[in-house]
Amino acid sequence: MSRVTVVKIGGATLGSHDTALADIVELQQRGIPLVIVHGGAKVVTKWLERQGVTTRFVRGERVTDETAIEMVAAVLGGLVNKEIVAAINDLGGQAVGISGIDGALLQGRIRDREMGYVGNVVKVNAALLDALLGSGFVPVVSPLSLHSFDRPDGTPLILNVNGDTVAGEIATAVGAERLIFLTDVAGISDSSGRFIPALTPHEAEALLASGVASGGMIPKIKACLRALSNSSTACIIMDGRKPHALLKEIDGGGSGTTIKVV
Repeated sequence: MSRVTVVKIGGATLGSHDTALADIVELQQRGIPLVIVHGGAKVVTKWLERQGVTTRFVRGERVTDETAIEMVAAVLGGLVNKEIVAAINDLGGQAVGISGIDGALLQGRIRDREMGYVGNVVKVNAALLDALLGSGFVPVVSPLSLHSFDRPDGTPLILNVNGDTVAGEIATAVGAERLIFLTDVAGISDSSGRFIPALTPHEAEALLASGVASGGMIPKIKACLRALSNSSTACIIMDGRKPHALLKEIDGGGSGTTIKVV
């Protein structure tokens, strides 16, 4: 499992000209073990709007009530996950779509009552990932968790978890060689907007503490810091919209920001 590369695919990077899925197939055919984690918040919002449900956000995150958790499970665990799996298999790869619920992969508790059924991951059971990778498949994971800890009677068994957080927790659990975030920006920038090609964990923590890292970059950096508890892991945040960005990164380092222990 220490050779595994965990790839988080952001919704903004999956478009008509995206090459990430083709790269995944190429890497699988080379024998590189991959675990894919995906998001899909915008698709969830679209489907909630179709049902006449207004999404409420607190500090940039979706408040997930019982209606919303049903839609999150259906869209992320169903539609988005299966579209990615179908595309990989159609390109000649071998992928299996799962959620964090399958095999009790992710086990969590509610993070903040104000946010509803939004969870923190408490435990990762990587046995299912190990079985799939050992059988030659690419696991494609949707960011749902079992509500395993401190669950009040009669409440849903499913929690919504940030996809970046899920990628970091899985990378930590398997001692991944790499954790790669495919995003819609070049990487991390400093307070002047200048791109930063490399950071130590301490430097990354300073960007969080100073507020220079903001918005969607915060959970990505936090996930990297979590994964770097294994000092041999390298974390990369990069623009996944560039042609064959993932392949180029694996083949020799690409254009993103690398965070690692030096």
